[in-house]
Amino acid sequence: MDAEIVTSGTELLLGEIVDTNSTYIARALRDIGVNLYYKTSVGDNVQRMVLVLEHALERADLVIITGGLGPTVDDVTREAAAQATGRELVLYPECLAQIEAIFARWGRKMGENNRRQAYLPAGSIPIQNPVGTAPSFIVEDARGTLIALPGVPREMEHLLQNAVLPYLRQRLGNSQVTIKARVLRTIGLGESWIDERIDPLMRLANPTVGLSAHTGMADIRITARAASEAEADRMIAEVEAQVRARIGNDGIYGTGTDVLEAVTGRLLAQAGVRVALVESATGGEVALLLRSTPEGAGVVTVAHVVHGPAELSSLLGVSQAMIDAYGWVSEMVAAAAAGALCDTYDVGWGVAVLGDMETENDVYGGDRTGETYVALFASNVTEVRHFPYGGTGFVSRTWVATRSVDLLRRHALARLAHLTDRPH
Repeated sequence: MDAEIVTSGTELLLGEIVDTNSTYIARALRDIGVNLYYKTSVGDNVQRMVLVLEHALERADLVIITGGLGPTVDDVTREAAAQATGRELVLYPECLAQIEAIFARWGRKMGENNRRQAYLPAGSIPIQNPVGTAPSFIVEDARGTLIALPGVPREMEHLLQNAVLPYLRQRLGNSQVTIKARVLRTIGLGESWIDERIDPLMRLANPTVGLSAHTGMADIRITARAASEAEADRMIAEVEAQVRARIGNDGIYGTGTDVLEAVTGRLLAQAGVRVALVESATGGEVALLLRSTPEGAGVVTVAHVVHGPAELSSLLGVSQAMIDAYGWVSEMVAAAAAGALCDTYDVGWGVAVLGDMETENDVYGGDRTGETYVALFASNVTEVRHFPYGGTGFVSRTWVATRSVDLLRRHALARLAHLTDRPH
């Protein structure tokens, strides 16, 4: 079964609200093996909505539309669905009775506009709405099935789970399949670098492999379609092993809903590490990320933000001579600052993130992208990484912060491996 989701509401087109309904429906359809090929948004206009629904019914077996079932003049989904399927709107007494019962329970008189909500396309399968005043409906058309649901997320989710999905499962019968996805979260690899290495896998028909880039990160999604969940898991595991073999495990920090800072905080806590940080252009973002995790308070002992070489020298005693010789944004000064953090605050690890402070500098700043040095002093070993971008721009801050957190993650993994291999 192939599906299309239509979200209605002029407020969606104006950007006044974020569409969360289609995301929820898409995941629900995926879980019962329905292919979703299109998502469309349309405003509160009958003629345009009719065109969208007619087009959807021509290319999909199942069309689910949300929104436009309320009592106001601009709630036109019922009328559009009737026209698109060549039907009249007729009163459904059972729906009217339910609406009347709701108003009676509230101790209010039902308005005539609410009566309109009980008019559905002739021949529809009505869906009673126990959590709202908008009845929904299913129209089984010769071209496909049209299902209308409320736009209020709470109502939509309830009716989808308790009425629509059982209906679809019954329709699918023995042909029901499982569509399952697994996401590998990567950091520091680059979308194009990954693409070059897993290109053959991205040409597979089932499972399918796709990439999704984020700021400083990239996700690899493996999606399998199978007769059972166990079979889908097996297919995904086989392809995942090939992905990991091609790109290595170091850059994969997690799967599914894992978040980099949460993974790193957990690893640092497991490794028994306490960290002191000093940051310039990132404005304390590395510390903020780590402290947002459950283990953050126990992991980050102290964190400072400095705005120039004088503050850095005063805070950590980095010599002015070294700063004059190399510049405060340099490998030597960053390494010295990371080591000084450990001496000053009696912690195992120190991290210095020193980048150019010019506000116009950023990753895509033309000839003025600046630079950043991230130094980690851990277990008497210093590692310094140089990034050819700096400044206080959002993209630069995000890239530097995530790469700094990832540096801590990798060292925490190495420490845990060392502790595991050490004889007891």
